[in-house]
Amino acid sequence: MNWIFEPWPWYLGGPMIAAVMFLLIMVGKNFGMSANLRTMCAICGAGKKVEFFKFDWKAQRWNLIVVIGTVIGGFIGSHYLSDNTAVAINVNTIKDLNSLGFASAGDAYLPTELFDNNSLTDIKSLAILIVGGLLVGFGTRYAGGCTSGHAISGLSDLQIPSLIAVTGFFIGGLIMINFLFPLIF
Repeated sequence: MNWIFEPWPWYLGGPMIAAVMFLLIMVGKNFGMSANLRTMCAICGAGKKVEFFKFDWKAQRWNLIVVIGTVIGGFIGSHYLSDNTAVAINVNTIKDLNSLGFASAGDAYLPTELFDNNSLTDIKSLAILIVGGLLVGFGTRYAGGCTSGHAISGLSDLQIPSLIAVTGFFIGGLIMINFLFPLIF
């Protein structure tokens, strides 16, 4: 029964994602989580105040199933298919993270210094969450979609703007983790 708690190998997960994308392309639909936020805002009446939210949200109702499935799947995965063990990372990475102040590296699934409820009372952590959230929100809107939408749906549909966006996401991630992250912590 221990195999249930192991991550699925790439040769199972990858073809499953490809099959879903193939089906979506065949029926003329696009996948992306950020589109769901726009749909939810439109359902709640944001179109009365902001032009961006004035669209036929009923045509996007099918995509809300993705949000519901993500929430339910995440709950099932974390409560019933996870033994809450730490992620197996390289010893050198653990040392590097420890030197940056992450004492839980290698012992916890997520670094408690960032994801513990106590971090919400720390001004520095709260500022990082707020600024990071604003940058992600702005970047998602500016790029015309989120990383999942561009990397999974856009690239499978051979869209050049998605290739440019994904390249930018990776470059931004490399700059953040190698240059900015050490300055913050």
